[in-house]
Amino acid sequence: MSQRQVLQVFEQYQKARTQFVQMVAELATRPQNIETLQNAGSILLLLPLLLDVVPTIQQTAALALGRLANYNDDLAEAVVKGDILPQLVYSLAEQNRFYKKAAAFVLRAVGKHSPQLAQAIVDCGALDTLVICLEDFDPGVKEAAAWALGYIARHNAELSQAVVDAGAVPLLVLCIQEPEIALKRIAVSALSDIAKHSPELAQTVVDAGVIAHLAQMILNPDAKLKRQVLSALSQIAKHSVDLAEMVVEAEIFPVVLTCLKDKDEYVKKNASTLIREIAKHTPELSQLIVNAGGVAAVIDCIGSCKGNIRLPGIMLLGYVAAHSENLAMAVIISKGVPQLSLCLSEEPEDHIKAAAAWALGHIGRHTPEHARAVAVTNTLPVLLSLYMSTESSEDLQVKSKKAIKNILQKCTYLPALEPFLYDAPPNILKHVVGQFSKVLPHDSKARRLFVTSGGLKKVQEIKAEPGSLLQEYINSINNCYPEEIVRYYSPGYSETLLQRVDSYQPLTN
Repeated sequence: MSQRQVLQVFEQYQKARTQFVQMVAELATRPQNIETLQNAGSILLLLPLLLDVVPTIQQTAALALGRLANYNDDLAEAVVKGDILPQLVYSLAEQNRFYKKAAAFVLRAVGKHSPQLAQAIVDCGALDTLVICLEDFDPGVKEAAAWALGYIARHNAELSQAVVDAGAVPLLVLCIQEPEIALKRIAVSALSDIAKHSPELAQTVVDAGVIAHLAQMILNPDAKLKRQVLSALSQIAKHSVDLAEMVVEAEIFPVVLTCLKDKDEYVKKNASTLIREIAKHTPELSQLIVNAGGVAAVIDCIGSCKGNIRLPGIMLLGYVAAHSENLAMAVIISKGVPQLSLCLSEEPEDHIKAAAAWALGHIGRHTPEHARAVAVTNTLPVLLSLYMSTESSEDLQVKSKKAIKNILQKCTYLPALEPFLYDAPPNILKHVVGQFSKVLPHDSKARRLFVTSGGLKKVQEIKAEPGSLLQEYINSINNCYPEEIVRYYSPGYSETLLQRVDSYQPLTN
């Protein structure tokens, strides 16, 4: 065989390897091919090609492995069991930028599925090498490394701490200051994933000076970056009063309120979430949000969107109202109650209805004035039907019942209470009758109306245990009227009258 023929054989072999890795990488982009590739043993066939003498074959093999591992945890597990990770980690330090990006992609694809797979990446020493890649000259390498670190950190506090201990945080903060939008997004996302697990981890991120940089990016025109920035600030603020105050001190108000009117639904949601995470801590922080116009802006936002995008805003109103009478009144004045009532009626998802019920309960529980503000929107019958519906989730039933109880115990607006005399189950009925027993002794107009509307008659029909609280309430109501009126509306009184007619002897001349 001539030298030329030998070279042709090697060229054909290289061409075949190139075609193979390119074809597998292409096929792996379509989900319908994954099972076939898995059954064909594609991972084992790709393994040796990671060590190929031709750099493009190495890179394409890594890309193909990443796409396969990205698809499900079985394939990711196969990558780990194939002892590929040490080779990838070695290559991250030694190879060119194209290979580094592909290798970091494989690590990210493996690590995203579970804490166990992410731990396997940590155990093979990948973190130190990924952190070194954050200092690479190429923005694409930095981005790939930041993505992999974020996917490892997101699982739990231990893995997040491992990423911190490897020195990632200061370099990620430098990455968010780079001009490339894609790199900013991924670096902010990774910092968010680190901060979310505990106050200590959030403090580590804050100590690296991240809040000031994030605050400056709130008005960046890129919607995806805004989402990540708002999310990261939320993950920091949620842990403690001190961290929430640090976020507020970065002068995010009133700037963040503009995000509630953003075209991007998830920017709206994340802005509402950030405001909620601040408001939940103290009355002072909630008052600051009210003063900045935050409550009114969130109520407008709830009215402009549907579904889960509304949820953090609904919860914000509940947290604000729970703190104090004045803050609950601020929600009422900003027309929060009609908006929450609308959510309660029109949202199909039980968890959103449950949040609205919870928020309305916190608004109405303070004083008769607060309770009336909720009652006049015809919310109580809706809450009752949700509580009694067998189709409602357990959480929705519990929150509806609690809201009804909270509102009823303060409600003195009798027109809203009266329908409950006819529809409410015994455990709710006692609270309704209790309210009538408080109001009627002091309001003559209400006493008259209670008779003409049929309320007094209905109370006489209630069967209460002798000596029970309910019976005490009924006695208090009956004591508001002359004895003959109470007797007249008592069950069986008409029969008694008829018997007297039967036994009555007319006077004859």
